[in-house]
Amino acid sequence: MSLSRSPSPKPNGGWSSQGLTDNRAVSPARRAYETNGYNGNDAQWAAAQARSNAVRGYPTIQTKNEGYFKRTRRKVSEKLPMFNALSPQDKDWKDQEKLGRGRWPLKDNDGRFATFRTFLGNFLRKFKFLFSILAVVAVVTTVVSQLNVRGRYRSNSRLGGGSKFVIILAANEGGGVMDWKGPREWAIERDSVRNKRLYAERWGYNLEIADMSTKKRYAHEWRESWEKVDIIRNCMAKYPKAEWFWWLDLNTFIMEPSISLQQHIFDDLSQTVYRDINHYNPLNITHPPQSDFLDAVTRSPTGDNLTSSVDMILSQDCGGFNLGSFFVRRSSWSDRLLDIWWDPVLYEQKHMEWEHKEQDALEHIYTSQPHIRTHFGFIEQRKINSFPLAACSKVSEMGEKEHDPRFHYNEFDRDFLVNMAGCEWGRDCWGEMYQYRELSNRLNRSAWRKLVDAVKGRFQRATTEAGKGKGATNDGK
Repeated sequence: MSLSRSPSPKPNGGWSSQGLTDNRAVSPARRAYETNGYNGNDAQWAAAQARSNAVRGYPTIQTKNEGYFKRTRRKVSEKLPMFNALSPQDKDWKDQEKLGRGRWPLKDNDGRFATFRTFLGNFLRKFKFLFSILAVVAVVTTVVSQLNVRGRYRSNSRLGGGSKFVIILAANEGGGVMDWKGPREWAIERDSVRNKRLYAERWGYNLEIADMSTKKRYAHEWRESWEKVDIIRNCMAKYPKAEWFWWLDLNTFIMEPSISLQQHIFDDLSQTVYRDINHYNPLNITHPPQSDFLDAVTRSPTGDNLTSSVDMILSQDCGGFNLGSFFVRRSSWSDRLLDIWWDPVLYEQKHMEWEHKEQDALEHIYTSQPHIRTHFGFIEQRKINSFPLAACSKVSEMGEKEHDPRFHYNEFDRDFLVNMAGCEWGRDCWGEMYQYRELSNRLNRSAWRKLVDAVKGRFQRATTEAGKGKGATNDGK
């Protein structure tokens, strides 16, 4: 057995101390341990030694009472106010070691900026979760607005049904027809086109801006106002999946863009339209027609009483049919009507007699062809064609224009559309368009905008009254 120490200084080897030589004495405990079959190389000895080392080392910290209620109580206690337990003479004591910990170092020349920066940092850390939610909402809103998800949903034929409708707007975007357009004409066209485009995008409708400069093509044929018949036919070919086509003159303005056509008219068509023209008959057309050669449906004042047979919806003003705003449905009946309406015999022989041209032509067809009446549906004028006070107005004995509830726009009833019919004949088209545009913006304000305007109005009134009171005081002096 070799010793683990240095050689002995004695000549014969060995050590002066017992137990360091080869025949060193063994303790009784050690001898008993080895006698039982254990030695230092056994796995049991290694495991026992490891446990002994663990006992001699640092013990693992085991927490107690760290349940949910304990943690909650500790958080609540940390938020309780801390009262100063120092004596009055120690009120200016500060912990210098902790002062400034977790803060930005303050400089002598930027104390205010550093204070603001510290406040802003603490505020952002405190509300970082709220700001994160707002950021996500802003990003989602931006993406949805860019993709126009709402418009696509509403335009789907199975969901919103907007693709079934086409708005046809008569405009001259390329310039004048017979003469150059002035600034007011351009302004009217810009506002009218923007109004219809926003409405179509909101509800998923198709918008077709008809180029009315094609009037030049029909001028030599004396049918300058019959071009809308040709445009409707072209639109039906362009939009083969659309069902309803809504014609609008340029001098019209949609006052309630938050109301869809379905909600306003087509969801309850049987209650919206009436079939008997005697309900309001300014032309005194004899109805129903009296003839033994007509079938029972044609002789009926209301036709077959089915909304599925209504293929044309229009209103009547004080002069008869009004075609500034009307609907045509795609059907075999409408194809035949447009063919008859476009017949050259009408405009070649009657263009000098019919003042309103295509409107008078349609009234003539309705009067002389009884079989087409069963597909007409009339609607109250203010539903789709309200007039300003200057149109269809009666003059009172005092020389003032009287309001007629059948024709004229009513702000309190929130009429759907205004048609400045006939404004080009001695009236201010731009003035009327501007008036109703501003009125529509005011009526359709958001709740926040209404609150801001109310506060601003009260402030202006208070300022005006204060100025009047000050002026009266100065006059008294």
